[in-house]
Order: sequence, then structure tokens, then C-alpha cells
Amino acid sequence: MNDVAKTAPVEGTDGAPALDEATRTALEAAAFRRLVAHLRARPDVQNIDLMNLAGFCRNCLSNWYREAAEERGIALDKEASREIVYGMPYEDWKALHQREASEAQQKAFKAASGH
Repeated sequence: MNDVAKTAPVEGTDGAPALDEATRTALEAAAFRRLVAHLRARPDVQNIDLMNLAGFCRNCLSNWYREAAEERGIALDKEASREIVYGMPYEDWKALHQREASEAQQKAFKAASGH
């Protein structure tokens, strides 16, 4: 990407101001960090609940992070990307916070995912 593309304003939508790409990226990064902090502070919210309500969970978020790294030539394995999102090794988080999914949660997941 050339320098012009990096600083060209990004069209605003719905009355939002036009932002240069660096500013937009910084704002998106701040929103991502806040989402991750929020999810870390709410271990009571189970991944299956997130999947049932929003169609994504912490694992999805960590996969997207890993895929973004790989697109930029940065090697990041699944466990490392999960630790970025969970704030600890995934197995430790599961042992501390993950509960067995209820029958209702499992049914909702199957209905939502088409399985």
C-alpha cells in the first residue's frame, strides 16, 4: 500500500466523519482491545451463549486474530491467539470458567448452526 492510500480519508457513512486509514485502524484496534477486556471480565458468559446469541465466541475472535496475523506473514498458532483473547492459556480458562453446556444451550446451538 502506498503512502497516499494510508492517509486517504475513508468515506463516512450514516453521518460518521471521514477518517484516514491510520485513525480508523487505531479506533478499530481500541474497540477490539475493549471487547477483549470486556470478555475477560465476564467469564460467566459462556462461549455457547455467545454463539447462540451473536454467532461468534471467544474462539472465533482468536481465530480471526490468528488469520489476520497470517495474512500479514506473522506466524501465530492457535494456542497463542487464544491466550491473547482469553488472557491465559485456553486450558486454564476452561478449567476455571467453562461449564458443561445445558441441554437447552445445546439445542439452541444446533438450531442456530443448522447441525
